[in-house]
Amino acid sequence: MSRRWIMPLLLLAGFAAAWAVARFDLVNPYRQQVLMVAGINIILAVSLNLVNGYMGEFSLGHAGFMALGAYGSAIISVMLVPEGAVTWRFPLAVGGGGAAAALAGLLLAIPSFRTRGDYLAIVTLAFTMIVKSVLENIEAVGGPRGMVEMERLTTLPWTYAWVLATVWLTRNFVHSGFGRGTLAIREDEIAAELMGVHTRRTKMQAFVISAFFAGVAGGLFAHLVVFISPKVFDLLKMTDMLVMMYLGGIGSLGGSILGATIFTALQEALRQPRLEVLRMVLMPLLLVLLMLFRPRGIMGLREFSWLIPKDRHDDPKQ
Repeated sequence: MSRRWIMPLLLLAGFAAAWAVARFDLVNPYRQQVLMVAGINIILAVSLNLVNGYMGEFSLGHAGFMALGAYGSAIISVMLVPEGAVTWRFPLAVGGGGAAAALAGLLLAIPSFRTRGDYLAIVTLAFTMIVKSVLENIEAVGGPRGMVEMERLTTLPWTYAWVLATVWLTRNFVHSGFGRGTLAIREDEIAAELMGVHTRRTKMQAFVISAFFAGVAGGLFAHLVVFISPKVFDLLKMTDMLVMMYLGGIGSLGGSILGATIFTALQEALRQPRLEVLRMVLMPLLLVLLMLFRPRGIMGLREFSWLIPKDRHDDPKQ
């Protein structure tokens, strides 16, 4: 079989399996929910890896983008779209949440990428805290109480479809000309600029794409748990995202998938009353240990062969 067909066939088979599981109740509802949470975590890990792994920057704003996507999609599905428009309300809501997060990412990227070094981490951390504080003070969306009016529209097939779109589009971006420029920035930004890479524009593009998919994950999350509040999208949520990404490996889509899956399984294993406090300690501790002993993660800068385009396999320089 030609290598170019491996990834499409794997993704198609996975979508068919997800549809069959949801359609014929082959897995109990609890396990289906765990699978959907794993899919949302994969989207978050892949999108964060685009900035922190492939571009080599350090962003702490994904919790804020996820919050904007969650609230944006909830507002669209509850307040702006008629109740009868069931067939297209959910994809419109999730896409709208992603667009809201992408717009915020663009507005944040314009001043942020005028600087270099650790300033992006400081700016994005402040952005997350600002988003949380603003949402807590808007009574129209429930303020600190949150929103509870959403319907449970997230399903396993929809979740897998968005995972497929995230992985496919991110993979195509990474192996495009702009993606090559992003990797060049990670290795040496000054050298990349001397070789003709428009570094600021390339950074902004990757950042906006990353913010969009974080918003999509927020929209899926909102319509899965049917309750969102600002405190859900705090620094602990950001820590979870960093653990998923660095556990799987920087600069690796396969690593993001692997890290998010392992993290979700570990999180569910610790979701018991006596172990809940341990989970709060273990996740940040795991991030510290990763930074000390395995900073590149399990698959850092490596990739599964089926996630590499055929022309990259055939090029002896890759």
